[in-house]
Amino acid sequence: MIRVRVISARGSTPRDVGAEMFVGPDAVQGTIGGGQLEYMAIDRARVMLAQGLALDRMDVPLGPEIGQCCGGRVALELDRLGPTTQDHPDALIFGAGHVGRALALALQPLPVNASLIDQRPEELALAAKGVTTHLTPLPEAMIRDARAGTAVVILTHDHALDFLLATEALSRPDLSYVGMIGSATKRAQFRRFAKGIDTSRLVCPIGAGLSHDKRPEVIAAFTAAELIGRLTSVTLPRKDICNT
Repeated sequence: MIRVRVISARGSTPRDVGAEMFVGPDAVQGTIGGGQLEYMAIDRARVMLAQGLALDRMDVPLGPEIGQCCGGRVALELDRLGPTTQDHPDALIFGAGHVGRALALALQPLPVNASLIDQRPEELALAAKGVTTHLTPLPEAMIRDARAGTAVVILTHDHALDFLLATEALSRPDLSYVGMIGSATKRAQFRRFAKGIDTSRLVCPIGAGLSHDKRPEVIAAFTAAELIGRLTSVTLPRKDICNT
């Protein structure tokens, strides 16, 4: 396979530096943004495969000459190396019930290292294939050991455990997101429980309160959007964006 990687992105571009796709003789995995840029890169990669080449570069203006109107310019490197290790932000999902499992599944295709955490092996066993799970009797220890910038989402079956985990998470000012499933009433109860703790960073209810639909998959969809928005706003600088 040939790896196609964005090594420079100037102006309005469909993907940022580091985006990758992998091109084989009959299949493509990943994307560098689609459109003519991607078709050109796939063609070049397959020429490399046919000719046994190991390295090539492309510098492509995204203008009318290739049928794209983003207006930026992208440099690509094509090689036979493996995937780079992308430093995705972490998301710790506490509670492997219906919403927790749905959220872990919703985050799976996104640039997030999501982990589903619970004390109940039977619930973790129901997680979708490919979801990273952790069975632990001390979930709060995973918050203490989390990397800076980690997102914490609390969805357990026990309000007392929710409050314990939220207190632990709010003691970490370097976490990018602390969310807890619940209502305005639950948030008020937590404020009384957590006297002396700044609760202004706590997101409760999760999912921005955009929907009254209580189906787990819907809650998960809104929460995933809220979480990825928070994570990317923390880890990526704002730039001129083309997402077509």
